[in-house]
Amino acid sequence: MLLLLAMSAAIAAPASTPTHWVAAWGGALQAIPDRRNLPQLYRAPNVAGRTIRQIVYPTLTGDAVRLRISNAYGRAPLVINDVRIARSEGGAAVQGDGGVRVTFGGRPSAILPPGGALASDPVPFGVVAGAPYAISIDVGPQQQIFAWHRIASQVNYISLPGDHAGDTSGAAYPLRFTQYVWVTALSVNAPSAAAIVAVGDSITDGMRSSLNRNRRWPDALARRLARAGDRSSAVINAGISGNRLLSDSPCYADALVRRFDRDVLDQSGARTAIVLIGINDINFAAMPARTGLDCDFPHTAVTSDALIDGYRRLIAAAHQHGVRLFGGTLTPASLPPQREVIRLAVNHWIRTSGAFDGVVDFDAALRDPARPRHLQHQYDSGDHIHPNDAGYAAMADAVPLEAVVRATRP
Repeated sequence: MLLLLAMSAAIAAPASTPTHWVAAWGGALQAIPDRRNLPQLYRAPNVAGRTIRQIVYPTLTGDAVRLRISNAYGRAPLVINDVRIARSEGGAAVQGDGGVRVTFGGRPSAILPPGGALASDPVPFGVVAGAPYAISIDVGPQQQIFAWHRIASQVNYISLPGDHAGDTSGAAYPLRFTQYVWVTALSVNAPSAAAIVAVGDSITDGMRSSLNRNRRWPDALARRLARAGDRSSAVINAGISGNRLLSDSPCYADALVRRFDRDVLDQSGARTAIVLIGINDINFAAMPARTGLDCDFPHTAVTSDALIDGYRRLIAAAHQHGVRLFGGTLTPASLPPQREVIRLAVNHWIRTSGAFDGVVDFDAALRDPARPRHLQHQYDSGDHIHPNDAGYAAMADAVPLEAVVRATRP
């Protein structure tokens, strides 16, 4: 096997290889808590010596692809034996002859050290925006999962022992799980295209949206762009459920001010980002401390000024990288008065400060006019915080499309 030690290996390609790479699908990883006796919710499935088949939906059409693989938060090497990409046939089945092999420096195998990441060689494989594709990864006999994207809203598959990356049938994939692992981007060769990155917490992640139906608001935004005839703007979802702007969490990933570079600015072709985050910073201070695994730790109290300072840090980082950043107003969450005051102050600043390159007024799109602390009933998934599918669609409709597209054009 080829040992690849660089944190971010850029594989040299022949001169004839297309070079305009734009992320068409992406996912943000979070560490699995390193604790004994984890609740079942946080226990990773057994993947040792098996093949993992993950279903992704690129938002951009291209004639060649590259995968970005990450061993972020790993505590042992990630051993890859075989990787293939194929058009999904539904479930764990794929079309054709099992797809195209993905290589790394000309080899089908690679070993990533803990914390390592690498891009694959270019693969001459065409993808169509909105269609499902299966990425199959056969891993080593001792392999474990140390990080995942926990709320995928997508069923993925684990095989019986052995290399089943080239299987067309789903018969060897009896196990299902609803996380993404290791793959953080699928990029396509797409001249004149660019990417919009949606980043935030569970409301961007699409929690409580319909499983396997791509009903998160970034999905709806991608469909809206396609209806408008825009074929050159990808939409990438870098939301993580439970994420905070300012504080790390044992379960809900690094604070956005720390993961912003990796999950947003490092995505190939990223030109614009839309950020919606802060409600968990406001809420978690009031959550009761728990013995054992306390996912809300630290219970840091925040002020509107502290959140605004965090937004300013994101804006500065984005502008330093030539990325325009749109600020999303915090959506209603049925907060008690003392927390609602913070939300309202933050939203006032987002709308009026001019600090962001643009504003997406998600709050105005979802709030009940008669009870502005609450979601409209027709948009409430039932927990009074997360939208349902209709609410996520309304959020996508609230994006000022012309301004975002103008900001995204190369």
